Amino acid sequence: VNNCGLQLVIQTSSITDKSKPFEFRINKEQSSFHNRLLQHDLEKTYSGRQDNTNFGSSSSISFPILQRTAEEKILNSDRLTLERQKLTVCPVIDGEDHLRLLNFQHNFITRIQNISNLQHLVFLDLYDNQIEEISGVSTLRSLRVLLLGKNRIKKISNLENLKNLDVLDLHGNQITKIENIGHLSELRVLNLARNLLTIVENLNGLDSLTELNLRHNQVSAIKDVDTLPRLQRLFLSFNNISSFEDILCLADSSSLSDITLDGNPIAQETWYKHTVLHHMMQLRQLDMKRITEEERRMASVAARKEEERKRESHKQTLLKEKKRLTICNIARQWEIQQNRIALVASLNQDKDNEPCQINGSDAYVFPEESRSLDTILSSAVQGLSVLESHLVEVEGDTLCLYGAGALECLDRNWSVQTAGIIATVSFMFIEFDEIVQVLTKLKIKFPNSVHLKFKETNLVTLQQFNALAQMHRIEQLTVDPQGNPVVNFTLWKYYVLFRLNHFNLQKINGVKVTENDIVMAERLFGILAYVASSELPHYRMFSLFGESRRKQFHYLLEGKGKKSGIGSEESSDNRRNGGESTTRATLSYTTKDFHMEKLEEIKERKTFCQTYVENLVKEAADINMKNESLQKLWPQMFIELVRDAVIEIRNKNSYMKLCLQRITDQKQ
Repeated sequence: VNNCGLQLVIQTSSITDKSKPFEFRINKEQSSFHNRLLQHDLEKTYSGRQDNTNFGSSSSISFPILQRTAEEKILNSDRLTLERQKLTVCPVIDGEDHLRLLNFQHNFITRIQNISNLQHLVFLDLYDNQIEEISGVSTLRSLRVLLLGKNRIKKISNLENLKNLDVLDLHGNQITKIENIGHLSELRVLNLARNLLTIVENLNGLDSLTELNLRHNQVSAIKDVDTLPRLQRLFLSFNNISSFEDILCLADSSSLSDITLDGNPIAQETWYKHTVLHHMMQLRQLDMKRITEEERRMASVAARKEEERKRESHKQTLLKEKKRLTICNIARQWEIQQNRIALVASLNQDKDNEPCQINGSDAYVFPEESRSLDTILSSAVQGLSVLESHLVEVEGDTLCLYGAGALECLDRNWSVQTAGIIATVSFMFIEFDEIVQVLTKLKIKFPNSVHLKFKETNLVTLQQFNALAQMHRIEQLTVDPQGNPVVNFTLWKYYVLFRLNHFNLQKINGVKVTENDIVMAERLFGILAYVASSELPHYRMFSLFGESRRKQFHYLLEGKGKKSGIGSEESSDNRRNGGESTTRATLSYTTKDFHMEKLEEIKERKTFCQTYVENLVKEAADINMKNESLQKLWPQMFIELVRDAVIEIRNKNSYMKLCLQRITDQKQ
């Protein structure tokens, strides 16, 4: 091509005549047609050479040398465009030290080189190449625009000398961290879109930055943006920002006017727009849409509502945490109380300072003179926080009572509406014997309660279930195995069904009661009620019943009731009438204190009887010993008696005088 204004000289090690460089020209308009023509002629000419040299191959050529004609230099003295030339290396540009604009777009260049002599270069475009590292630009101190988008760069580096840089485009690379740019105080535009960034940081020092593009990254948190005094436009679309706290520093930026957050998880929230506008009143555009005053007003109202909702949510969270801590405190106090009881029991049983088992762990019983029981327990209490010792809570239709102090709530003035909706009452960390004392109040305060729950209430014996007979109505009963040893007894459910037969229980521990269960309960414990009623004195029977029951009991005593099957018929009738049977009523509840008193009384009687029998045995032994001694001594004693009698009456007259004298002396 002979009418070109640009001359491209290619020198290779394979050309035999190095004195005649090979030349190509492109017209001064630098059209894409002539560019393609240049490449076509270049390949055609080189294909005819003996060594078949390929343009841009570093293995067969050193570097392309580019030269322009004087005419072209005059027309485009400060700019040069070499886009889409399939270049793999930067050509050597001779005699172009005055260049200000250089374009290498859409090539295959892997490294920046051969441009260090362009001291006046202001604009360098290497978009869409294969560059892996920023290098070869340290001498370009006048450079204002550096475009390295769509390459393979993994790290921002080697920009120390480019202090006049105004625009830096690094989009479409593989950069994972923002670094080594704090010295670019003149930088106005920074494009890091479509990289691998996760955190926005290290932006201190970019005092002139007005636009920051971070679209299509993996950003989840933002830092240092509030330190940019001139930042106006921030593009954060399509990242991983999920909460406003992740971008909270943006609210402190007074210069920010345009921001985009679309494509982030946060943009899907209903409060997104209102919250952003409320905290960034200086914004003019959000997600490329202009903000109106009406939107600002609505955002302010919505933000206040959201703030109130968050405060309420925070309050509920605090209440839940306080509830959790209170329950933990109640549980620990309960455990200490149970350990105290177990320790006292162990001390009563064992005085020899041997290890004893308390709640599954080994504890040592210290001598009383070295350490008292109160000292042992006080050390365990020291670590407890100062929290409530009980808790009363209404959740839906359930009244939850934690700790013995919660039973006092039954003395409150409950509203009719609240008391009416309570259907379930749950007891936790309360002695069952203490619960029994308030069952009457419970029946009165909450007439619609039909479900009782017990957890950590020390239900130990079957007879404790007898106390529930005084309730007005029970349809469900739940006894948690935790803290209730009675559940370990296989037949406890059948005893409950038998004793509380008049309630017609529907479920026990969530399992529906069947007719077979009721029949089995009658078979297992029917004889128990008969024995209890037959052994109980009549005056005790009368004290258990009211007037109607007393009359019924008279009929039983007089034999007017049917003797065969009277138990089942009576149970059926009473179940229909809502009352308990007479025989079942004899299975009454006794408190633990009463039971202990009975045990003490039995123990005293046992001691008395043992002492009485021991005394009787001792006296009998003494009598027997005396009898045996008498049997041994009696023959000799008898002989001596006879001998003394014979000697005395041997002189009859003297004996008679002696007897008369004794009689006379006695009368006197």
